[in-house]
Amino acid sequence: MSLGFTRRRAAAVLTAALLVPLAACSSGDDTEKGTTGSTPSGSASGAPQANLTVLAAASLTDVFKTAGAAYEKSHPGTKITFSFAGSQELVAQVSQGSPADVLVTADTKSMDKVKADTGTPAIIAKNRLVIATGEGNPFKVDELKDLADPKLKVVLAAPEVPAGKYSRQILDKQGVAVKPVSQEPNVRAVLSKVELGEADAGLVYKTDAASAADKVDAVEIPDDRNAIAQYPAATIKDSKNAEAAAAFVAWLSSPEGQKILQDAGFQKP
Repeated sequence: MSLGFTRRRAAAVLTAALLVPLAACSSGDDTEKGTTGSTPSGSASGAPQANLTVLAAASLTDVFKTAGAAYEKSHPGTKITFSFAGSQELVAQVSQGSPADVLVTADTKSMDKVKADTGTPAIIAKNRLVIATGEGNPFKVDELKDLADPKLKVVLAAPEVPAGKYSRQILDKQGVAVKPVSQEPNVRAVLSKVELGEADAGLVYKTDAASAADKVDAVEIPDDRNAIAQYPAATIKDSKNAEAAAAFVAWLSSPEGQKILQDAGFQKP
């Protein structure tokens, strides 16, 4: 065997020996990069992920959209889907076992009907009624008794709707007989009728009128002739996201949640 061949063989063995640890290092680096570059399950902040379904009174439509966006921003991994309707419709959904996590109604009586299906409710806000008229108040409606004018097309929420109950309560208290041209399934439908000119006036919540200030005028009703609407919020016992649902209900009473509600015109609970 020649000296040159021996040297070449020794160099090959040495090169192979050096490549083994290099390959191991390369494999380790790739694995480490893959681990640090991938997204682990759950949010980056460690907050639990949850898709919450919240059943909420129609009068909360605008403010809850704002509240939901704020909550999702401060609670990464949680997404909220709202379903807005008259409280009586929401209660029927809960009674029928529709999947949901949180219920918020516009009165305590509605919530009481499903107390076997919900956790302990907390009042998160209050509201009052106003008379909504067309922009500029063309029929010069100044007070409740003006709604008795037979020439005026008045629309109210249906009697089974909280806004309808409150409306009848204050009208009866003042001895004002109103024959509505229609009775709507929720307060937002009342507002829509006035906005579209299909009604001359209607009783809605103060916050509803404020949400359409460029289309309707709001005639204030004195407190001693008004009704106070209370909004209870509660978790639904069959929720598959009990912890996240309870956290959202608690947040509605927090300083952040309360600021959003009060900025929209709702009163402190």
